[in-house]
Amino acid sequence: MKRILIAGAIALAAGGQALAADLPPGPPPSRAPATYVPVAVPYYNWGGIYIGVNGGYDYGRTDWTAAGGTTGTFNAPGFLVGGTLGANFQAGAFVFGVEGDLDYSRLSGSTTCGPAPGVSCQTSENYLGTARLRAGYAWDRVLFYATGGGAFGSITATTPLGSNSNNEFGWTAGAGIEYAFAQNWTAKVEYLYVSLQNGSCSTVVCAGVSPGLSPSVSLNENIARAGINYKFNF
Repeated sequence: MKRILIAGAIALAAGGQALAADLPPGPPPSRAPATYVPVAVPYYNWGGIYIGVNGGYDYGRTDWTAAGGTTGTFNAPGFLVGGTLGANFQAGAFVFGVEGDLDYSRLSGSTTCGPAPGVSCQTSENYLGTARLRAGYAWDRVLFYATGGGAFGSITATTPLGSNSNNEFGWTAGAGIEYAFAQNWTAKVEYLYVSLQNGSCSTVVCAGVSPGLSPSVSLNENIARAGINYKFNF
């Protein structure tokens, strides 16, 4: 009897294996759905301290005024070149900063003045500096900014009798575009309007122009310049 039961169990197992071999294969094991991981875009970082050089064209307008009258406004064009020092702080797409520069200036202009024919009044400038705030919006590597602050420079008044120089203060405002063409290098173009307080011409130098009086000499400047900066990252 035992032999019959064992033989039946073996036959049943063999038949089950044969039946399983004839069945079609099952579906492949399911895979977990893919997870999307966003990749952050590496926007340019404008924050940091920078140094640079700048230079450009300076178109000045000047006049000499005394109680007896005025020369009228005349042109005083020239150029300037110098160095820049500044720092930027970035908050999202907004960039805030401070910037200062000191430039050698070759601005000069003259006109005929005074009671005697052929007497010349000349206005010139030897240096110009600014200390400004900047605020702008960054579009990745392009920065659009406005700027404004204080200005200081020399005003030299010259007549046939000599010259008289004054260090004067004033204000400046303007705007520009800056582009980061490498990781630590940027290039900019900007416009600045500068208005310096009135200088003066001493009574000795201007004796033939305005006897007994000391004329005031005004100077306003329109500056178009370019610059290159090297930035040290925070």
